[in-house]
Amino acid sequence: MSDPALGLLMLGLIVVVIMMGFATAFTLMGLGIFFGFIAFYDPSQPWAENKVFALMVQRTYGAMTNDVLISIPLFVLMGYVMERGALVDKMFYSIQLAFRRVPAALAVATLIVCTFWGIASGLVGAVVVLMGVIAMNPMLRAGYDVKLASGVITAGGTLGILIPPSVMIIVYAAVAGQSVVKLYAAAMFPGFFLALLYLVYVLGWATINPRIAPRLPEEQTRVPVPGWVERLQAAYSRNMLVGLARALLSPARARTIAADGKPLGYRGIAYNFGVALVPLFLAVVTLGGAWWYVVIHKKTIDAPEAAGLQPLGGAAAVAEATPADAGPSAAFYIWFAIVAALTALAVLRYYWRMDAARFTVLKLLTASVMPLGILTIIVLAVILFGITTATESAAVGAAGAFLLAFQARTLDWKRTKEAVFLTAKTTAMVCWLFVGSALFSAVFAILGGQGLVERWALSLNLTPLQFMILSQAIIFVLGWPLEWTEIIIIFVPIFLPLLKHYDIDPILWGTLVFVNLQAAFLSPPVAMSAFYLKGVSPPHVTINQIFGGMMPYMLIVIVCMVIMYLWPGMTLWLPNYLYGN
Repeated sequence: MSDPALGLLMLGLIVVVIMMGFATAFTLMGLGIFFGFIAFYDPSQPWAENKVFALMVQRTYGAMTNDVLISIPLFVLMGYVMERGALVDKMFYSIQLAFRRVPAALAVATLIVCTFWGIASGLVGAVVVLMGVIAMNPMLRAGYDVKLASGVITAGGTLGILIPPSVMIIVYAAVAGQSVVKLYAAAMFPGFFLALLYLVYVLGWATINPRIAPRLPEEQTRVPVPGWVERLQAAYSRNMLVGLARALLSPARARTIAADGKPLGYRGIAYNFGVALVPLFLAVVTLGGAWWYVVIHKKTIDAPEAAGLQPLGGAAAVAEATPADAGPSAAFYIWFAIVAALTALAVLRYYWRMDAARFTVLKLLTASVMPLGILTIIVLAVILFGITTATESAAVGAAGAFLLAFQARTLDWKRTKEAVFLTAKTTAMVCWLFVGSALFSAVFAILGGQGLVERWALSLNLTPLQFMILSQAIIFVLGWPLEWTEIIIIFVPIFLPLLKHYDIDPILWGTLVFVNLQAAFLSPPVAMSAFYLKGVSPPHVTINQIFGGMMPYMLIVIVCMVIMYLWPGMTLWLPNYLYGN
């Protein structure tokens, strides 16, 4: 058997052995050692001096010295601390009240919490299990269709592995020799766009067929307005913003109002007035930050991880930076004016209608969502704006997660130990995967398997579009029996050298792979999200019902990929603007 044929035999065996249930990392190392021994075998030398052993040491050292991988345990620790800290219950309740009047309110709230919590934690299994415990039973008790309830939780729970900060993106960056920060910027808009498509599907299905998501009874949508809020309204104004402003100027009557058994006091009035200004503050900070960065700052950021990364089985990638435009175009000012005007109208409308219920919901959202939202924004901002590397921002996120959990008084010593143990376990798995895949990829290339695949692909005379469709279709099919780690570690390196031949941007192709791999969590028979949810669902919910609920979201993933290809600016605009072409 020729060496290229041995390489293809390696590739076929790895799929078969993994599907038989053997550990992926050690299977990769075992096959790499076995076939590498054959490739380097020299009868004139002792078997102990076979070069495959030196290759094993070299590839292991290369994985150990990859600085990008240091961010993995820190981001994983951040996610496990948040998950063990049980910070999501109040968030789900407050978001449910905020969307209480829209169709399928519980499903919409579940999807939003899954997206938001997935961004903060990045752990698919933890998010699906946690939301299954919190949201599955309330939706079933409310009469929701089982497929709707299960589909929302499983599809929403997988978004955390797509939207930055994501461990999957870090793994791809290390495999492909690309910049983590550029990939984070590229995946930002597609991740939120996919979440929006999920939301549109849920709202559309519930609007067309209201029986699948009956409206909640009045007692479940009633906002628990505190008594002091109603007394403040009676004393000053029905509009809470006006009433709190008047109370600040004339606090005599407000001081006699008791809140939680204590006088409200001037400090309490000022605090609640500050809470009422949160929507205005967020709007001003967002628009002002965009204006400052685009118009005043006007600086291209250097992506520190972009140069010198070593792809698995290949040469180092060289990043060529192109200066950003000298200034914003006229279209920016037009769109900024339109967005600013619409935002101002929305804020004015909100404050015009701010009654006791809206103010109470705002307080609940501020207390449950704001701390986690601020932490997530800080972690992403320091990465995207070049303030820190991905590793340093991961450390900031892990420290912030501990602070949030301690502030909420939900993280004791036992839960801390569990979070650290799970982090070590997950990190060890990823590190062994990298060692095994580095050895496997090197042996596969030495045997000529990579060259054989390249010659076969080039002999087909495919257009870039045809190659894009073929590669993504293969990854989509591989997602049915395999997990995302195995696909990125084993099969993605096979396609990477071919991207240059077809003049395909590896950032765009990689982002399409990230979206494509969402289907790997939703496709039987190895749909881990389904089994996570089944473990915490009531006994009458079958695995087939969960599979049926996930299927429409696989079609939405395909629609999202088509739109991303037809409109590449959704993926490439942000990294090109921040870091140059």
